Amino acid sequence: MLRMSFADVDRRSFVTTASSVASLAAFGLTSFPTASEAATQMWKQVKVPFEDTLYDIDFDSETHGYLVGARGTFAETNDGGNTWEPRSFANLDPEEEVTYRFQIVSFKDGEGWILGKPSLLLHTRDAGKSWERIPLSPKLPGEPSFIVALGPSKAEMTTSTGAIYVTENAGRNWKAQVKETIDATLNRISSSGVSGASYFTGSIINQVRDNSGAYLAVSSRGNFFLTWEPGQDFWIPHNRGTSRRIQNMGFVEGDIKKGLWMTLNGGKVLISPPDIDLSKEEYEFKEADIKTGGYGLTDIAYRTADEAWAVGGSNVMYVSFDGGKKFSFDKSANNIPGNLYNVKFFKNFGNMGWALGSNGLLLKYTG
Repeated sequence: MLRMSFADVDRRSFVTTASSVASLAAFGLTSFPTASEAATQMWKQVKVPFEDTLYDIDFDSETHGYLVGARGTFAETNDGGNTWEPRSFANLDPEEEVTYRFQIVSFKDGEGWILGKPSLLLHTRDAGKSWERIPLSPKLPGEPSFIVALGPSKAEMTTSTGAIYVTENAGRNWKAQVKETIDATLNRISSSGVSGASYFTGSIINQVRDNSGAYLAVSSRGNFFLTWEPGQDFWIPHNRGTSRRIQNMGFVEGDIKKGLWMTLNGGKVLISPPDIDLSKEEYEFKEADIKTGGYGLTDIAYRTADEAWAVGGSNVMYVSFDGGKKFSFDKSANNIPGNLYNVKFFKNFGNMGWALGSNGLLLKYTG
């Protein structure tokens, strides 16, 4: 599944100090599963040459891949992710590189793209041996927030206001796929009845793309979400169907036809049925059985139709073996400080899995 890195989410929701844990525990409000309750330990930590937050990872083959993150973090592997070597960009000076937060990396057949903040777009045609800087128009609506490689010289990019662009000449020209930004759509249909739409701040978070090109986006306040499919002129807003704030959303098995998942404030997980009607303002979600002790969950990824993984604050990990109905605790990162933000599986490359987090934390799925 192709997805946006969790760089733009308000991480204050997930950072918990030792003193706050103790205070909550004193009132019986939260608790972690004990070691005896932890049924699995299916991930191992991989050392990386950085201690900064890791935002995204992608592979061009089973052995070759790249890792990006905060403060210019950029590393390459040639052995399937067992070891990582720091890399730099020849067209960025060292001081400039450190100021960038590389958020997204995407590869396909030797061609790759890296998106950073402040707004920066880099492109390679030779599997990362050399990189060119692609100029971005200052007239773009919003900031570039997601990019995916689609083939030779072709990529798709989205912005924080919901604009979607496709290039077929390596970034020299971009063609808009949506006729208006999300705030323009909401202003035009403000009487639609979507709760929170009138309070829209003009930006979205957690943009997620499925394998067919459909998108999910969550409003920056977490009070409603939107969907878009190729061929549609506008984004369609939807009520969240709950009073809790949306933390993140994604596709079941990376396919909108198989349903949506949603994580909420307080560690709740909701799963929709398959074949949802995207024209509706509300969907029926069912709450999963998961006991997080109130800690927020930042991401979910399906390894198979039955096996799904959830990660979140204080490096908690949970696994479901029934397609997301019930999750149990995994202790792989139980004794590592920090927060996990992103979990990904690469079905094209042996279904290998990776989880990324703060403090240079990288975990590899061992099963």
